[in-house]
Amino acid sequence: MEENNNEEIKNVQNEIQEENGIKISNDVIAVISGVAVSEVSGVASMAGGFAGGISEALKGKKNLAKGIKVEATDKEAKIDVNIIVEYGSRIPDVAFEIQNRVKKSVENMTGIKVLEVNVHVQGVSTRNLNTEQDDTETENVEENNANQENNETND
Repeated sequence: MEENNNEEIKNVQNEIQEENGIKISNDVIAVISGVAVSEVSGVASMAGGFAGGISEALKGKKNLAKGIKVEATDKEAKIDVNIIVEYGSRIPDVAFEIQNRVKKSVENMTGIKVLEVNVHVQGVSTRNLNTEQDDTETENVEENNANQENNETND
């Protein structure tokens, strides 16, 4: 049993040791990317898998790496971002802004060159659109009721 533990420790140490002594995890790159994406206007949410949604619900905290896949070597990274855009946003502009912010953030914070940032639009959110429409409909109904009451009292 002790030999297995020693082997695991050696494996972890080998991962950490490189030319410069620093190994940056793909999860760290994913979190940096997630924060950068969350700052982009027009992104309604990240599109993660079913498992990510369950773990987020169970843990009770937001998963900043949700919807992001990272393939990184010691010096280069390729990043895939899955998003849901807000209705009315110009998708090419949102995607371009995501690519720029993710690339800049990851390169500045890690020193790893970002070769690709692929943006996959998984859907369009109409959540805010529906609530605004419901509020407008409610106001119109109240206004019509008030008008009917005024008409009845005037007759």
